[in-house]
Amino acid sequence: MKGALPVGPSDGRGAGPEPVGDRRGVLDRRRIEAFLDTLRAERGAADNTIEAYRRDLEDASSFLRTEGASLREASEQTLAAYVRDLTERGLSDATAARRLAALRRFFRFELGDSARDDNPVSRIDGPRLRRDPPDVLSREEVARLIEAAQGPEASDIRAVCLVELIYGAGLRVSECCDLPLSALPSGGATTLIVRGKGDKERLAPLGRKALEALRAYLTVRESFLPRSAQRKTADRYVFPSRGAGGRITRRRLGQLLETLAVKAGIRSDRVTPHALRHAFATHLLAGGADLRVVQLLLGHADISTTQIYTHVVTDELRDLLETAHPLARR
Repeated sequence: MKGALPVGPSDGRGAGPEPVGDRRGVLDRRRIEAFLDTLRAERGAADNTIEAYRRDLEDASSFLRTEGASLREASEQTLAAYVRDLTERGLSDATAARRLAALRRFFRFELGDSARDDNPVSRIDGPRLRRDPPDVLSREEVARLIEAAQGPEASDIRAVCLVELIYGAGLRVSECCDLPLSALPSGGATTLIVRGKGDKERLAPLGRKALEALRAYLTVRESFLPRSAQRKTADRYVFPSRGAGGRITRRRLGQLLETLAVKAGIRSDRVTPHALRHAFATHLLAGGADLRVVQLLLGHADISTTQIYTHVVTDELRDLLETAHPLARR
């Protein structure tokens, strides 16, 4: 029958063969799941990453089926039409670029798994994205934040520790909030064990100031533990909380930093956990650290992600040249 593919013997209810589009969708989903299983097993991809790939690939599969194709049999022309459709739907350049990147990775998997003998997206250009360097806090501004956090109360001691750890180790907000007690340095050690994206561990050396702030905080940590049945859960974390999760939340951490920003005379929207991580990376590079070392300290899988910080350092050097070089003053 034209327009249908046989799918096996009838079940006796006269349902007839499955439509081609449905059959293609089933086959696409099988290949997508095989690809995602590989990401989990070989790359240790996080659940959020897996779901993002699934959504992007299923969106492409849905479009291709309306064109009478599928991911498994897609041509360069049909995939180029899909990329154009993303723009026509009003999706941002960043979203279109991400979906094309998902397709590139999927078809590399298909080639490696001998499911195809070509890569139909290898010559398709996506939107060109311009990544602006982040608005980085200066060293003086970070010092003002730490000064603003000083005080005799347990909450003050915790605030100092939070700023020193995020800035001193370049922690992501989730890494800070989820930091377990077992990750802290013991004995004469000076290094945190951080579990980052994709459940990958990295070592984060701590400087003297961060270690001092951590030791001071641990003497008052008990005051943040709940007195309820939640205590056992909360006691696993460096920064426990009386909330349902048993640990400080991203929102609460953001609020603490906003309060410190106001006290320090810094615009509050510039002071976030990620802003302190940006400052950590930029100040290291400005101080002469190797880009590859900074990549490892940040836990970036790709060095191109780390390279955005070199733009900030380049701007600083250009400003220095313009003010200090003899020819600049002529």
